Amino acid sequence: MADAKPLADALEALRLRLEDEEASYAEALAELDRQAGVPLPEETGPEIRELLGELNELWTPAEGPRGGGLGKAIERRAWDALTPALERQGRFNAVLVRLINAQLEHAARYHARLRELGAAVVRYAQRVEPVVDARDDMRVARTPSETVQVLEVFARRLEAMGQRLEGLLALRDRTEALSEEVRALREGLVAKPPPPEVARAAVRSAADSAYTAFENRFRGSREELRERQADYVERLRGHAPVLDLGCGRGELLELLRSAGIAARGVEGNANAVQECRAKGLDVAQGDLVELLERQPPGSVGAVVAAQVAEHLVPRQLQALLAAAHRALAKDGLLVLETVNVASALAYLDVFIRDLTHERPLHPETLRFMAAAAGFSEARIELRSPVPDDVRLHLLPSGGLPPPVVKALNENVERLNALLFAPLDYALVARR
Repeated sequence: MADAKPLADALEALRLRLEDEEASYAEALAELDRQAGVPLPEETGPEIRELLGELNELWTPAEGPRGGGLGKAIERRAWDALTPALERQGRFNAVLVRLINAQLEHAARYHARLRELGAAVVRYAQRVEPVVDARDDMRVARTPSETVQVLEVFARRLEAMGQRLEGLLALRDRTEALSEEVRALREGLVAKPPPPEVARAAVRSAADSAYTAFENRFRGSREELRERQADYVERLRGHAPVLDLGCGRGELLELLRSAGIAARGVEGNANAVQECRAKGLDVAQGDLVELLERQPPGSVGAVVAAQVAEHLVPRQLQALLAAAHRALAKDGLLVLETVNVASALAYLDVFIRDLTHERPLHPETLRFMAAAAGFSEARIELRSPVPDDVRLHLLPSGGLPPPVVKALNENVERLNALLFAPLDYALVARR
C-alpha cells in the first residue's frame, strides 16, 4: 500500500518526538533532584562558622592601658593619640562583620527557599508522572484502532482506485484492439465499392486485429521487435532466399530487405498480412506448414520461425521440421526462436499469458526433435537475458564466514538459473 507510507512516516515521527520529550522530561527531573540536593552554606563545612566566630572576636575593641608610673603615663599618652584611629578601624570592622553576618543569613534563607521550591517541584513531577503515563497508555491503546480505521479508509480508497485502474487498463486494451481493427478495415476497404473477395479479406483482417493488438501490448512494439531481431541479419547473410514462417508484422523481413537479402514471409493472421503487404513485403497468407510443404526441394536457403513453435501441437511441429529439412538447400540454415520455458519467469510471465500457446517446449526437446528430423549441428542459443536488477543479488564478502558466503552465493546462482534464465532461446541447425 504505497499510500499508507505517509501515515507510517508520520507515526514514526510522532514516536521519535515522544521519545525525545520523555528524555527531556527525565533530564529535567534529574536536574531538579540535583538542585534540591545542593547543601546550604552552613552545611558546606565547619570552617565558615569558625571563620565567622574568629572575625567577631577580632573586631571587639581593646581596652586602654591601666596603672601608674611614668611608663604607664607615656603609654596612656600614646594610647590617647592612637585611640581615634583605633576607634574608627573598630567601627569599620564592626560594620563589616555585621554586613557579613546579615549576608550569610539572607543567603541561608534564600537557599532554604530554593530547596523547598525544588522539593515542591519534584513532588509535583512525581505526582504528574503517573497521569502522563496513564495518558500515554490510553493514547497507545487508542492508536492501533485509529490506525486500523485510517488504513481501512486507505484500503477502500486503494480498492476503488484499483477498480478504476483496471477499468482504464481494460479501456486501453480495448482501444488498442479497436484501433487495429479500424486500421485493418480502412486499409482493406480502400477500393469503393470493394470486390467481394477484398471485402471478405478485410473482414478476416479485422477479426485478426485483436491478436495484433495483443502482440502490440505484450510482445513489444515494432521498433522493439526489430531491435531484438537485428542480430539475425548477419547470420542469414549468404543463405538467401530466406523464408520467414509466421512473419507477423514483418519486422525481420524489413531488416532483411534493408540488408539486401532476398526474403519472403508466410503468415496466417490476415491483419498482419495486410500490414506487411502495405509495406511492400512479399508475404503469403495461409497455413505455415502447408505452404512450407509446397516449396520445391532445396529451394530455400534459410527457414526462420520466430515465436511460432510454441503455437504448434507436436504433430504440426514434427511436420514443420520435416518440411523445412526437405525445402532447405545443402548447408541451409534453420532458426526456430521460442519461449524459454526452462526459465520460471519466462514461463509464468510470457508463455501462459498467450492463450494461443499450445504447450511448453523445453530447449533440449526441440534440439532432439531437430536432430531426429535429420538436421546437423543443432544447438541452443539463449536470448533476451533478464536484467540484473531483476535477478537475485550475490552476498558481498565480509560479515559472514567465507564458507557461508560461498555456499549462499552458489544457491543464489542456482536460483537465478532456474528463476531468471533468459526469456527466449533459438534452435540453430543446418541441413
